[in-house]
Amino acid sequence: MKAYVIRRVLLMLPTLLGISLIVFALIQFVPGGPVEELISKVQQAAAEKRPGAQISPQEVANIKAYFGFDKPAPVRYAIWLGKVARLDLGKSYTYQEPVWNVIKSKFPISIFFGLSSFLLSYLVSIPLGVAKALRNGSWFDSFTSGLIFTGYIIPGYALGIILIILLGGGSFLDWFPITGIISDEFESLTPMGQVWDFLHHMILPLFCYMIGDFAVLTMMLKNSLLDEMGKDYMRTAVVKGASFKRAVWRHAFRNALIPLATRAGEIFTLMFAGSILIEHVFDIDGMGQLVYTSMVNRDYNVVMGIILLTSLMAMLGRLFSDLLYVAVDPRIRFD
Repeated sequence: MKAYVIRRVLLMLPTLLGISLIVFALIQFVPGGPVEELISKVQQAAAEKRPGAQISPQEVANIKAYFGFDKPAPVRYAIWLGKVARLDLGKSYTYQEPVWNVIKSKFPISIFFGLSSFLLSYLVSIPLGVAKALRNGSWFDSFTSGLIFTGYIIPGYALGIILIILLGGGSFLDWFPITGIISDEFESLTPMGQVWDFLHHMILPLFCYMIGDFAVLTMMLKNSLLDEMGKDYMRTAVVKGASFKRAVWRHAFRNALIPLATRAGEIFTLMFAGSILIEHVFDIDGMGQLVYTSMVNRDYNVVMGIILLTSLMAMLGRLFSDLLYVAVDPRIRFD
């Protein structure tokens, strides 16, 4: 197993190199960019001072040199790669700060939404999936399935708008704040008051984040458990004197968790993920908004940094899922 983990980790390096090369090459074909934007601003400023004035070729060359675009694309990629090897993702054109600092400023929100939605989805979907499997075909199963599929087919951002209308003072109840992550008077609150204020702001967007995964996990566990309950070892356990529910919890439940281990690796990407639309609906300045603004503003260093880190987290997540396979089912071996 140790050799397998080492091989997987070593394979991450050429994979990351390939991903960064492809993304960098695609960026070269995207029209516009920081150079064109600054040239336009300088040209506009010059025209305001003297109508018809044009910026000189030397000024254009200076702007390109400032952003490093005076060098060929392969050289720029080699320079960027050398910085990454030193754990330097470069400087953001938009924020005029190191990319690390820009990402770190949004990271706490992503951590909260990623971990919270992951844990809550599993904590609710596992017992509910077991209950649905044990009561398959009952009114409880039909009723909860209706609610689950209703939540699944509604996009998170659309659900956010509905919740704002119903619970955020839109037209009915005014139970939850609907913008930002803290109140204006946050600094004047007690420590416990600050905790409650933050959680109060997070309830609605967090519900929108987790509803899709919650539905998938619940139905996945139910169907997996139903499949295990029909196997021979379950009938053998019942024949030997074990009650059906005891046989389910002691034997079938663990095997039914195997499909869920596949999705458990998503916890790594969830920490860097963000929903642009959900964050826009609730006015949350998180990773989703950062990705959107960076792409719109052609902030290539931020885009490259986020893609690189997200790809790394995705590969670590797949490795984590493989390790969970072994923990859940000892019969699985990776050589």
